[in-house]
Amino acid sequence: MSEDIQFQIECLSTELVEMLMRRYGWDMKNALDELYSSETYKRLCNPACGLFYEGAVYVFSYLENKIETGVVN
Repeated sequence: MSEDIQFQIECLSTELVEMLMRRYGWDMKNALDELYSSETYKRLCNPACGLFYEGAVYVFSYLENKIETGVVN
C-alpha cells in the first residue's frame, strides 16, 4: 500500500472516530475499538475496494448502519 493511500486511510479514520464519539457519546477508546473491529474498516484498508477515496460521511453511513442494525451493506 502506498504512503498516500495509508495517509488517506489514517485521516479518514480520525474523522470517523470523531464522528462516532459525537454520535454515540463514546470515549476515544470505545470509538477506536468499534472502528478497528468493523467490517467497514477492513474494507477501508483494502485499496482494491477504493473506499478510502470516499468522504467521511459516506463511509460513516456504512459504519452507523452496522452498529444500529447489525447488517453490513
